[in-house]
Amino acid sequence: MATINENFLKLQKNYLFADIAQKVAAFKAAHPEAQLIRLGIGDVTRPLAPAVIKALHKAVDEMANGETFRGYGPEQGYEFLRNAIVENDFAPRGIKIEADEIFVNDGAKSDTGNFGDILGRDNTICVTDPIYPVYIDSNVMGERAGDFVEGAWNRVTYCPCTAENDFTPALPDHPTDLIYLCYPNNPTGTTLSREELEKWVAYARANKSIILYDAAYEAYITRPEIPHSIYEIEGAEECAVEFHSYSKTAGFTGLRCGYTVVPKALTVKTASGEQAQLNQLWNRRQCTKFNGTAYIVQRAAEAIYSPEGKKQVRETIDYYMTNARIMREALTEVGLKVYGGVDAPYIWLKTPAGVGSWAFFEQLLTEINVVSTPGVGFGPAGEGYIRLTAFGRREDCEEAMARLKKWLKK
Repeated sequence: MATINENFLKLQKNYLFADIAQKVAAFKAAHPEAQLIRLGIGDVTRPLAPAVIKALHKAVDEMANGETFRGYGPEQGYEFLRNAIVENDFAPRGIKIEADEIFVNDGAKSDTGNFGDILGRDNTICVTDPIYPVYIDSNVMGERAGDFVEGAWNRVTYCPCTAENDFTPALPDHPTDLIYLCYPNNPTGTTLSREELEKWVAYARANKSIILYDAAYEAYITRPEIPHSIYEIEGAEECAVEFHSYSKTAGFTGLRCGYTVVPKALTVKTASGEQAQLNQLWNRRQCTKFNGTAYIVQRAAEAIYSPEGKKQVRETIDYYMTNARIMREALTEVGLKVYGGVDAPYIWLKTPAGVGSWAFFEQLLTEINVVSTPGVGFGPAGEGYIRLTAFGRREDCEEAMARLKKWLKK
């Protein structure tokens, strides 16, 4: 008789954003006249850069010609994109990454969730709290998280990030095996200084831990002293895997493309005491379970590294960061505590005293028809906060802030 992976039954009823979508759909059905402004899910609204569109058209034309048609591509990604990544994302920062350490994917979410395939079930997990739900959910599926007890997983070490510690997580006071860091952070929009990141690398090296570093929002960093990559820290190539995404960098949420860096210097001890190279294991996993990202999409990704592509993508990022500034200023003006929005496209907003995350989400939805994301959905330390995204249209961000200011002044 067939059986199931019982760990899936441990998952919370709905994925956070699916739960939000259901609540919004129910409200919209009951109030069809409501003019909703969606600042919850971090989907982009600006069109693709002209350089990207041009590359897509050219690649499509190639697929219509027998001489330039492409069938199965390399599971690791085409050399033209992997080389562009090396030359543009790492070499200018003095980081030595080789093309065969880069694996092109269909977005960071997939690889952050799938990387556990090559890691043992007995590994202990450490996450900053609040955190992107995929990190924990994928480890629940992989039998590493334990049981959900009183709002937390009992085999997960949580490192709270709150206003009280300036959103800087303290190192665990015990060894942990797998450490998830996301900076600039989703959902808080905050960053780690070079000094703090050095502490995490030192901890990982001392405890032979692996840092799974999600750098999906690094293009939004504005302050020069904030690291864009964990590999800016000496020794990180021996303890860290890094995930990148073009979704928020270049508006690829609909195209799907990103990449993962797995350094060849990163090894893990096997049960027999030998050292296994994670680069080789991840390559083997991808060759078995992934058929590669579409050729036309990889050509589109390559185009963002062209001179015109860089300029156009930067203009879009600046547009979203202007939205973030507008929101920060408006929310601060009405006396709310606001975090993030300086090096990331997310606003982390403290709810009014005594109002929980879901309660404030409901108030914003029903009172002013603005969709947000309740902070507690990202972890226990997210209670009492909500997340707003800067990915909306300018006029929607301005209208949402006008509604909120008017509502709070009643």
